Amino acid sequence: MENKVDSNVIKSKHEMSGDSYTTPTWIKLLFENWFDPCTFSDGNLREADGLGDWIDKTFVNPPYSNPLPWVDKAIKEHKKGKTIALLLKLDVSTKYYIRLKAAGAHILLPNERVKFNGSTPAFSSMIAILDGKELKKTEKLIAEGRQKILYDQ
Repeated sequence: MENKVDSNVIKSKHEMSGDSYTTPTWIKLLFENWFDPCTFSDGNLREADGLGDWIDKTFVNPPYSNPLPWVDKAIKEHKKGKTIALLLKLDVSTKYYIRLKAAGAHILLPNERVKFNGSTPAFSSMIAILDGKELKKTEKLIAEGRQKILYDQ
């Protein structure tokens, strides 16, 4: 007997876990031309594992149900000299937040909740950047009026 997976069940589980939040356009513009290992296919499922090879400038909007492997990968890639930006749920009590701060990440805080897929989730978001050089460029774009963000460092 062949095991078949019902794609509607998978999509439903992704929606329930919060893993189907696509990156808002204004954030995509901030990181235009950066590698994104977490892109979505038409079915709202991740196109690939994404934890493989990353390039010098990588933007990551990881699955919110389990961001820790992605944060660990980002820190590892940053140690190789790469610049990594992550869009994450803001929660200072998590292992991933503590690891990012220990790795020297700059935390950018939107001044309001980020809207995903046209709706506002029940949590705040942050953009963690591992590399000070790209931080200046990002702050400049924000200052030009694309989106107001508060900076915590």
